[in-house]
Amino acid sequence: MPASQSFTIRDFPFTYLHLTLLSTSPSPPPLDGLTAHKHLTAALRQFLGITGTAIPIDILKVDDGDVWIRVPREDGAAVAAALGNWVDAGEGVSWRIRGRGQWLGALVARTGLEKVWGK
Repeated sequence: MPASQSFTIRDFPFTYLHLTLLSTSPSPPPLDGLTAHKHLTAALRQFLGITGTAIPIDILKVDDGDVWIRVPREDGAAVAAALGNWVDAGEGVSWRIRGRGQWLGALVARTGLEKVWGK
């Protein structure tokens, strides 16, 4: 009889966030990766100062006003706090956190595969 095996799921290295850029403008300009990065960096700088700009952010997908990002797990709470409280009054934009988790698959399932991967 084979020996039983056990597996342990350790802490994941990343936190995934699904964000929506909200705008007070009736016709906001289209959101691309560069603009999303500019707004993400501005939020981190405002909340955490120069330390916030050092947090690595991977933009996984930009679709209309939705953005999916990946950040190191240990920075996830600080990034969520920074983005959730940020408002750029000059451009009239802010971030809304639609989902956050350690599993990208679970975040995608909540959003719907059609929205994320176009299937």
